[in-house]
Amino acid sequence: FTSTREELYKNNMWIFGYGSIVWKTEFPYTKKVPGYVKGFLRRFWWWSMDHRGVPEAPGRVVNLIQGEPEDVVWGMAYHIDDNDWINGVRDQLDHREKGGYTQFKTTFFPGSDNQKTETEGSSIEVTLYLGSDMHAHYAGPAPLQEIAKTILVSHGPSGANKEYLYNLAKGMREIAPHVEDNHLFELEAHVKKLDEEQTKISES
Repeated sequence: FTSTREELYKNNMWIFGYGSIVWKTEFPYTKKVPGYVKGFLRRFWWWSMDHRGVPEAPGRVVNLIQGEPEDVVWGMAYHIDDNDWINGVRDQLDHREKGGYTQFKTTFFPGSDNQKTETEGSSIEVTLYLGSDMHAHYAGPAPLQEIAKTILVSHGPSGANKEYLYNLAKGMREIAPHVEDNHLFELEAHVKKLDEEQTKISES
């Protein structure tokens, strides 16, 4: 990183982005650091009724679910100035994540290109937004083909559900190009195939 370790970790307000925050930040930050959190899996198991779908036709977006201790989810950590956090970013993110997500603190490990850095003093406490599997917006598992069909056709106030998926996959390839996020990339392939088939039909 360009900052010294002392500069990097002296302030506490870090947000970990693993979904749309990866590619659509929309809040001021002082630093961003690629890396991962442990013990979670990223899955498109969350109904979006306010961003990428509507209540009568919800889309699907990502949530983190409990995994094994060795499981990791890559994303981006953003440091936010205390004044910015207090004077707007906190409320902005709480509103953005209002569809069932709540704040959760965990440990973040900086890294790049799948190079893990779990050395003493290298970790950061981050806040992330997590949805409970007891919440009404928890969609749960489904065959990838079924999830893909939902994502292909869903739209909401923030745009097409498929663009959320495509942008997240693109962002993760940039952050951690050597990490194979099978759920994300297999789902992307399913949706792109359906998307191409639909385009061919509409052009014929």
